Parts: sequence; C-alpha cells; structure tokens
Amino acid sequence: MTGAFQGLGPEALRSLANALESGIVRSPFGSLTVQKFVPRGLAEAVSEDLTSASAIGLGAAQLVYLVRLIADERERQIRLGDQIGVVWSGPELPGSTSRDTGVVVRELFASARHSVLVSGYAVYQGKRVFEVLASNFDERPELRVRMFLNVARDRGDERADSELLREFAERFRNEEWPGRRLPEVYYDPRALSREPGPRACLHAKCLVVDGTKAFVSSANFTEAAQERNIEAGLLVESPEIARDLCAQFETLVQRGLLRRLPAVG
Repeated sequence: MTGAFQGLGPEALRSLANALESGIVRSPFGSLTVQKFVPRGLAEAVSEDLTSASAIGLGAAQLVYLVRLIADERERQIRLGDQIGVVWSGPELPGSTSRDTGVVVRELFASARHSVLVSGYAVYQGKRVFEVLASNFDERPELRVRMFLNVARDRGDERADSELLREFAERFRNEEWPGRRLPEVYYDPRALSREPGPRACLHAKCLVVDGTKAFVSSANFTEAAQERNIEAGLLVESPEIARDLCAQFETLVQRGLLRRLPAVG
C-alpha cells in the first residue's frame, strides 16, 4: 500500500477505512465500489493495493488499522507543512516570500516566556545579536536560557583546558553577552582535544523557544550571518519537533558528552 495512497487526503482515507470496517468495501475490492470513497482517478490503483495487501494476509481489521494510520500521518504532514516557513539571509529577491533571518531570530527571542535553547558554532558581535534575548532574560526571572557553543583549541595551542575555558568565558561575558543575567553555556569537550588527528566540534546552528518553535539554519549567531551572508533556514512551529530537538541536547548533557561552562551563568 504505497503509491496509490500517496494521492489520498485524510478525509478520503478515513472514509475508505470506515467502508472497510463496515464491510461495504471488501475483497475482491472492485474499483466501482472503491470509487465511492476515493477520487475516481485513483480508484483502480487503490483497489489493486488493497488486493495486494489482502493477498499477503492482511485481514479487514488490519486494513482498517493501516488505512487510519496512514490518514493520521497524512494529516500530520499537512499540518506540519502549514507550519514551516523558509528563512533567508542575503540579497532580497523579487517575489520572494521567505522571511529575514535577523528579523525571525529577534522575534523568537522577544516571544520567549519559559525557555530558549541556542546552539551555534560561531558567535561574533553577540551584544547586537543577543540584545533582544538578553533584555527579555533580564526582565523575566522565570525564563531559562541555555546556549550550546563551540569552544575550540587552536592547532598548536598546548594550554590547559581550564585556561581555554576561562578565556572563552571572559570573552563571552565581556564582549558577546549584553545582559545582567548570564545564560547557561555548554560546550563539547572533544573540541579541546590535544590528540593528533581530526577533532569534532559543536557545529549545530538552531534555536528552540518555549518547546513549541524550532529554527534550524546555516546561519551562525554573528551579525554577518544574520544580516548579510547568504544563509538558509526553516522555522517550524511544532511542539513535537521542538521537543525532539531539545531532547537531543539534553541527552548529551545527561551523558556528560556536553558539559556546562561553570564560569558563565
């Protein structure tokens, strides 16, 4: 049951499931009967799919369950599709309906009421980029802000991890963060490895607000990426996706793979 069912909407799928459950549509699944419940142009293909499913042993109850499952998934896809927007940095294009990265990020920062998760590879001119978030954070004691940032060791730098972390924390507090309250900052210790060979880094660029909105982008949290570079991203209003994205970071923290920078927050 694949190709034919891709063309059916949730209502048609549920109508077909009800007909299967009541026995109005039953083996041998003639197209003339099926077309009473699905678009005429798809009736024959749907009949063939139902016949094939029956031939491999699916009974009426299993078919009803499967068709309703497909209907639920199709409805979720449609709902999610309505909640996804393209976000863009760079030259404005005539007729483009995409939104500006800097505008979207500031709106998300301003709208936060309970929680903000920020993940970025590079932060530069952060006092401008995070101005709205810091102001909101200072005004709302109940707001929790967590930032996952890349703290890296330059090639040939043999200083202790603690010194590099302290240096990063001082720069972040003095040069990148404009607010009174400090957010929780986490880092990937693998980026500080002194072992020869390739190193990992924290490269994810995303933003999650209040567990309901998720923004995933190629843009770093720098003035250039937010305003001038050519960057592309998607803004998704979906609690399910927002929770899943947060859960990835939370699991890494719980397992000690991402660590909190104690000198910040």
